[in-house]
Amino acid sequence: MGKGGMSHDAENGAAEENMAAWLVGLNTLKIQPFKLPPLGLYDVKVRMKAVGICGSDVHFLKTLRLADFIVKEPMVIGHECAGIIEEVGSEVKNLMPGDRVALEPGISCWRCDRCREGRYNLCPDVKFFATPPVNGALANQVVHPADLCFKLPDNMSLEEGAMCEPLSVAVHACRRADIGPETNVLIMGAGPIGLVTVLAARAFGAPKIGIVDVDDHRLSVAKDIGADETVKVSTNMQDIPEEVKKIQKAMVVGIDVSFDCAGVDKTMSTALNATRPGGKVILVGMGHPRMNVPLTPAAAREVDVLGVQRYKNTWPLCLEFISSGKIDVKPLVTHRFGFSQKEVEEAFETSARGGTAIKVMFNL
Repeated sequence: MGKGGMSHDAENGAAEENMAAWLVGLNTLKIQPFKLPPLGLYDVKVRMKAVGICGSDVHFLKTLRLADFIVKEPMVIGHECAGIIEEVGSEVKNLMPGDRVALEPGISCWRCDRCREGRYNLCPDVKFFATPPVNGALANQVVHPADLCFKLPDNMSLEEGAMCEPLSVAVHACRRADIGPETNVLIMGAGPIGLVTVLAARAFGAPKIGIVDVDDHRLSVAKDIGADETVKVSTNMQDIPEEVKKIQKAMVVGIDVSFDCAGVDKTMSTALNATRPGGKVILVGMGHPRMNVPLTPAAAREVDVLGVQRYKNTWPLCLEFISSGKIDVKPLVTHRFGFSQKEVEEAFETSARGGTAIKVMFNL
């Protein structure tokens, strides 16, 4: 059953109350009831099974804001997610109850110029999970458009489905950069996004990948998942000239594309200086809202700077990369928690602490 709006719940009697992890104040998360909107004709109700913690989730918890987005009222957290379809709207033809799906978390308007030209990631009216005032996905159930739910191949786990969201950022960045078999790549920052960028760049065919970070453990993880060269650096701006030489010596070949996955003055300045003349620097991380960087000398060497805003049309390729074995995201999931008040708090503390934690995942 399930077509025509039927569901497992309808067959099994009244459903239990839907609960979610709400950000209710600074450093305060509470599991509380979450009333879902009615199921639309083209919507599905999904029982969440795997939800990852993103750096943006931690930032909202610690500061109640991210860039221009400010948490002014309680908000359900979480946007990296996968689950199992429980109910489908009457016009949904491609999914049915029991299907395992990964969810793309942004709902664009499909009417503005950016959406109409296909760049829906730049829609000014996008409704994105856990970006104020839109509620997120760390809940028992969510309602979401069916066309933003992608069926998982049988050989993929729900955790791998949730990892399609951070991987999508890297896939979109690699597309923006035109990564291929002749592109040598440098990655600034070995956090979760830097690490999935290693995986994506390799899947796109990059022959040589170097990665830079301040942390030995993260660099060792990067090496384990396929980075060819790792370079440890300091946080001191004065060290940039020497570190650029060190990076270029380690890479041997010219750096065609640098991905800045941190987005702070030092990483962007290093990337601009290390990239070969005529190369590209892709700004992926948004660590600082404003940066002081040496654009003029980079422009004189015709180094192009490209921005990245989330992703578009990436889920099918992410599913293909993971299901085919071309990308293995499993080593990046380092910590797992259940969905209780205590575990939600512990999970966010673990993610915020860093250390050996890369991707912290909830199993609901």
